[in-house]
Amino acid sequence: MKKNFSMVLKLAAVFIGTLVGAGLASGQEITQFFTTYGAKGFIGIVLCCILYIPVCSMIVVISNKYNLKSYTGLIQLVSPGPLGKLTTIFMSLFLVSSSAIILAGSGALLHQYFGVPKWIGIIIMTSVALFTLLKGSSGLITINSFIVPSLITVITTIFVLYLVFCKDMVTLENIKALPITKQTIVPGQWFVSALLYGGFNILCCSGVLVPLSSEIKNNKVLNSGIFLGAIGLTILCMMINLMLGLNIPFIFKYDIPLLYVAQRFIGVVQIALLMIIWCEMFSTEVSDIYSLGKTIEQKFNIPYKKGIFLVYCLSIPISQIGFKELISVLYPCFGVISLIFVAQIVMFYRKNCKGRR
Repeated sequence: MKKNFSMVLKLAAVFIGTLVGAGLASGQEITQFFTTYGAKGFIGIVLCCILYIPVCSMIVVISNKYNLKSYTGLIQLVSPGPLGKLTTIFMSLFLVSSSAIILAGSGALLHQYFGVPKWIGIIIMTSVALFTLLKGSSGLITINSFIVPSLITVITTIFVLYLVFCKDMVTLENIKALPITKQTIVPGQWFVSALLYGGFNILCCSGVLVPLSSEIKNNKVLNSGIFLGAIGLTILCMMINLMLGLNIPFIFKYDIPLLYVAQRFIGVVQIALLMIIWCEMFSTEVSDIYSLGKTIEQKFNIPYKKGIFLVYCLSIPISQIGFKELISVLYPCFGVISLIFVAQIVMFYRKNCKGRR
């Protein structure tokens, strides 16, 4: 019992650590998908939570029932034919692009705070991630078990400080009056934005959930970890979104808007946030490359360690495009194909696995 509870906490940490990468930890994802829609952004965050819990649980059940080893097996199972092949390609491109975004973010983070060239941050991130990746899934669980509690502690501390020292700003009237700064193209755009965000997060998370399901093989433990992780992630996003929303329009000037919010506090708080943002970028970088390495090993019979080096040969050049630019263009595009994939998971589950949770 105690062992299972410990594993649930570790899985919740992996879930949060996989999704809180460069974009979310820096505040850039939250800014573009939620904060720019004013008060409705908070509803969008809750909508994502409602999406995460059942769909990720379905992925776990499907993975264990059919003994899947990687996300490509999941895609081929629930989406056979040309659309499945297209989704597999998009998934691989997404993970490579996500890795590139994190590398770009690590460079932007150190550049914004210390003024050092961005390539230094990219080299540091690549080197430390490779060291961890060579340890396989044990390294993945270990880093998240340490980083995620630290992230929650630091973000909560900054949020409490914000409530104490900026209490005049944190009022219900100000929250209701948060401006909508995103140009409206279609009606209910905030709702579409939340669905796109939730969709590509589920697609990304499946890259880790599938191999972990094959190793743990306990649906109850896995589903409990997903539930706890989704709730924790939602609370975290709410706190970040509130702080960012109350600092419009100043946050739009920075690649790392959350670091701007922390500037009003003492240096130790800023350093703690900088370290935790970097660590969360690192956590998701490891998760993404781990997923790709396992897939390359299964699909092309290329050893896992060689596979991760091949992935970096692609992601490092892509990272030169820029952090903010990559997030604003790539994430919405991947979100569209991700929603199609989510719909296919739900239909497949209802037809073949209902009642097995």
